[in-house]
Amino acid sequence: MQVEAHLQKIIEQDGKVHLTLIDPASQTPERAAEIALAAVEGGTDAILIGGSTGASGTILDETVLKIKENVNVPTILFPGSSAGLSIYADAVFFMSLLNSRDIGYVITNQVLGAPLVYKSQIEPISMAYLVVEPGGTVGWVGDAKLIPRKKPEIAAVYALAGKYLGMHYTYLEAGSGADTPVNPEMIGAVKHVLGENKLIVGGGIRDAKTAKLCASAGADMIVTGTIVEEVKDVTAKVAEIVSAIKC
Repeated sequence: MQVEAHLQKIIEQDGKVHLTLIDPASQTPERAAEIALAAVEGGTDAILIGGSTGASGTILDETVLKIKENVNVPTILFPGSSAGLSIYADAVFFMSLLNSRDIGYVITNQVLGAPLVYKSQIEPISMAYLVVEPGGTVGWVGDAKLIPRKKPEIAAVYALAGKYLGMHYTYLEAGSGADTPVNPEMIGAVKHVLGENKLIVGGGIRDAKTAKLCASAGADMIVTGTIVEEVKDVTAKVAEIVSAIKC
């Protein structure tokens, strides 16, 4: 089964999807595989692999391979640029940072990366990527014109544009390690215009209460990343969040 269809099936069965994000630049491939396995034991549905800086080349390939050796859930690339691609992953979020001032993050990296995706037969999952205040490293690296937290209507029209351009997913990103996640009003406004298209929310989600708030507001998929690098018991933390968001 293809990855996008697999995630859709999980949504139909469980109501929501949980994704664990691992940055290859933050630890060794062996440690990344340990985190991935612990997250899967906690109930995560897929592993996202990528980061804003340093997540490319040999370290990326080795991390993907080590994770695939240890888990049986899909591995999905979450690239910061065309350099964030690996032929060893199952799929890639083929995304455009729609609110970037830099055309490189809107289309140029996608043009550079497309041939590798085509030749390697990695499954591309089209996605509109929107960075919301505070934005964190990705907002700075991607030169994003950050969407104000208190302007849900701006996020909604960006998401609508992405939908009309044919993108299957929309990702609302507050930034890795953000103090606060995307607020429920913005999540709800975006999901309202997306309809059946899937909404992913990440950044600043560190506990079950926050995850449930985002899921209840309309997020179809919840991403946690920084927290799994910080806690001692990854399995318990992921299980706590997964149980809060699923039916």
